[in-house]
Amino acid sequence: MSQHIRILGLSAYYHDSAAALIQDGEILRAVQEERFTRKKHDDRFPINAIKYCLKSTGISSKEIDYVVFYDKPFLKFERLLETYVSFAPKGFSSFKKAMPLWLKEKLFQKKLICEELHKCGFDGDLASRLLFSEHHLSHAASAFFPSPFSSAAILTMDGVGEWATSSFALGSENKIQIHKEIHFPHSLGLLYSAFTYYAGFKVNSGEYKLMGLAPYGEPKYAQRIFDYLIDLKADGTFRLDLSYFNYCTGLTMTNNRFHDLFGAPPRSEESRLTQKHMDIAASIQHVTEEVILRLTRSIIKETGEKNLCLAGGVALNCVANGKLLREGEQDHLWVQPASGDSGGALGAALIAYHHHLEKPRSLNGLVDLMKGSYLGPAFSNEEITKCLEGLRAHFVVLKEGDLIRSCAEILKAGGAVGWFQGRMEFGPRALGARSILGDARSPNMQSILNLKVKFRESFRPFAPSILREDVSEWFDLDADSPYMLLVADIVKKYQLPMTDKHKQLFGIDKLNVPRSDLPAITHVDYSSRIQTVHRETNPRYHKLLSVFKSLTGCPVLVNTSFNVRGEPIVCTPADAFRCFMGTGIEALAIGNCLLKKENQASNLAENYAEMFDLD
Repeated sequence: MSQHIRILGLSAYYHDSAAALIQDGEILRAVQEERFTRKKHDDRFPINAIKYCLKSTGISSKEIDYVVFYDKPFLKFERLLETYVSFAPKGFSSFKKAMPLWLKEKLFQKKLICEELHKCGFDGDLASRLLFSEHHLSHAASAFFPSPFSSAAILTMDGVGEWATSSFALGSENKIQIHKEIHFPHSLGLLYSAFTYYAGFKVNSGEYKLMGLAPYGEPKYAQRIFDYLIDLKADGTFRLDLSYFNYCTGLTMTNNRFHDLFGAPPRSEESRLTQKHMDIAASIQHVTEEVILRLTRSIIKETGEKNLCLAGGVALNCVANGKLLREGEQDHLWVQPASGDSGGALGAALIAYHHHLEKPRSLNGLVDLMKGSYLGPAFSNEEITKCLEGLRAHFVVLKEGDLIRSCAEILKAGGAVGWFQGRMEFGPRALGARSILGDARSPNMQSILNLKVKFRESFRPFAPSILREDVSEWFDLDADSPYMLLVADIVKKYQLPMTDKHKQLFGIDKLNVPRSDLPAITHVDYSSRIQTVHRETNPRYHKLLSVFKSLTGCPVLVNTSFNVRGEPIVCTPADAFRCFMGTGIEALAIGNCLLKKENQASNLAENYAEMFDLD
């Protein structure tokens, strides 16, 4: 019997540290460190994630052939030094802050990684087993190798890797060739983050809030952005006017020149959002979509390639992805569900297998190789009941059919259900494994979930899960969207027309106007971020939606991540029970166990919202 090839991919030290384990090219496990440490976007070395990957597969550290890190620290250091030198003496204060950390840790990263791996049970000389990929090559590999395509154009876009901020590559069978790059400091990701900062949200976590805010506004400032901030060419390549930004050398994203251009300083966190902030969000969203459309169209024209793969943090902009699906020149689009830095761990492992070892891919041409992105921890019913008993929880154990029917009845009656089933999702989206569910037909479900369960801003939209076979009946979409990375409008027949009075409303006042027969998941512009649910990858969730449909005639549920604001998605049954007891969720289904809030001892309730830093 031939020996297996096992590769561990790692990302760390920037944000969203993760580990991924592949065997003979098959993805076995992938998970972010934050899920274990309960610290959102945790950037520390992923010790817990590594231990989980090994323990859950029964593979020992001795059986790992290679460990691959997702970028090259020396190149990153070179970029940092060159940037500070070219902007000297302006950046001295941030240079002074960054250098000790780089000299102490990041420059000697090979040694540091070996030391951390020893803590995870690896022994002996690791230097020969440790490889380094390049940041955008890792992103490109995470986009292409798990995709169902034998060849594809690949676009990766993020803040910055070593030097590259965007890269265009071609994938063919087991090879990826990077053809063009846009280099730091010219970055679409950093431009979007600058507006995230300006709107008063946290960089590297608040970008999706800016995207959610955009439909409340008009793109009134888009031309100003094109005139002053970004020089966009017909082929999508661009340069930024750096005199408006501070991210090269300062400790902030924008400067006074930027603030003068938009007539005000940045919004302070948690202060009131105005119509102007909504218009600015709409404007940068419009600009981002235009850049992505031009880039992808020119890539496809240049190569003749009709398959397109996306990764990098900008690929999580599902509104832009939806526009690309409708207006792009590609025939087929596939986006890596863990597009950010966590997915770099997976890409690093895959690039080592296919490039370094020159191993072929095994494609079936139909579905991708991500297994629905259900690649994290799972718990047996025995482990679940033992945990719940230890927490003094009151629960009943049901057969699958009874559990599903009970949950469907609770949802139909307007209750919110914590749904904890199977393997946890890899990437930032809950996809029906660690989800909070509600009835999409309920007119007040959006505000209930935002204010009583998630403790977050009221403008934030929720996503629908829908049976794949029913998606085109309800939405302007007839494609797989298993990872909640595509936005499309609800079909006209389910839309509710706006009255003249409603049309006069501005900004956040539009929030409570019902727009469709599914008000809980219809954003103010009639759009939704759609997850199609597939029997093959998540049979239990598919059954729940099917039973809900048989009870109500509606195959759609609200699906939001199982956590409160500022908390990573729950990982263990204990995490789920704590979140359940600290929020307004009425019921919790963990494995075959069903818990109802009214049956729990009141002294088990927690002041949960205070436990996490706001995101």
